[in-house]
Amino acid sequence: MSTAENPGGQPPATQDAKAPVVVLAGGLSHERDVSLRSGRRVAEALRRAGHKVTESDISSDFVGVVKGIEGVVVVPQLHGGIGEDGAVREVLELLGVPFVGCSGAACRTTFDKSVAGAVVSRSGWNVPDQVALPHDIFRELGAAALVDALGERLGFPLIVKPARSGSALGTTKVNAMDELRQALVAAYAYGPVAIVEEFISGTEVAVTILVGDERTQVLPAVEIRPESGIYDYSARYTAGFTRFIVPAGLDETAARNADDLARGVVQALHLDGVLRVDMIIDDEGKAWFLEANVAPGMTETSLAPLAMQAADLDLGQLYSKLVQEAAAKGPRSKV
Repeated sequence: MSTAENPGGQPPATQDAKAPVVVLAGGLSHERDVSLRSGRRVAEALRRAGHKVTESDISSDFVGVVKGIEGVVVVPQLHGGIGEDGAVREVLELLGVPFVGCSGAACRTTFDKSVAGAVVSRSGWNVPDQVALPHDIFRELGAAALVDALGERLGFPLIVKPARSGSALGTTKVNAMDELRQALVAAYAYGPVAIVEEFISGTEVAVTILVGDERTQVLPAVEIRPESGIYDYSARYTAGFTRFIVPAGLDETAARNADDLARGVVQALHLDGVLRVDMIIDDEGKAWFLEANVAPGMTETSLAPLAMQAADLDLGQLYSKLVQEAAAKGPRSKV
């Protein structure tokens, strides 16, 4: 392979060799603890699958670590912030280091919920009506007038959440006008743009999708039933706070709609690797897109591992296959 074809100067692993791996986890986002737990679990699974694995956090040493391991493949398990907004993956593209998952550009589009929702909607899929409201507009134009207008347009209940955050941090269900302003303040604690979104009543499900060289595989949908009625941070990461049903209790039509939406989101947002699409199935069986996750959690209470278990897939073997595919393709072109 010529230098032009392999700008990183790192020969891809042969089909029989197990490529060395750097699992990247931690970071400085509000989801650091979840990321570390996810990364540790993936690293242990890859070791069982026969890979030499180095676990790394984001620091000034990271570039030296990945450039110092011949034939390395990076598995990003960062959640939130620079972990899912494409920044780290664009650095890897620049360095010529292969990695598992979506490109930097795809991550950037997907991580901003207001942008992702618009892209998915333009592709013909159901997306709740929403308004993206920057904090400076909220402050300069006056909270009272904007709150009234939002309530009148979207009605109640509605959902308020940060445009660029994960794990339901800063997300609030708002049942009445007098709750809306405080919900916006809570969302702004996690970023400069809040989304105020139409509330869709129905069954919340998460669909994990595996996108590799050979095929796209949609795993059994996971139905989410939080004890509190709201799938917030505590409900997501505290054992026993949420009941999960796998496969989800959907009829044939609703299950097909969920599958179709998941595949449609992958195509619309140009996603790759291990992904999760969160959606609501309404009372008529229609599937509504909420958000997509390019680095889904892999903790003991995360949704993607539940779907993998239901599909009889081994976490280590799955990631090993994705690592080998990434190694065989080599560095990605930085467009």
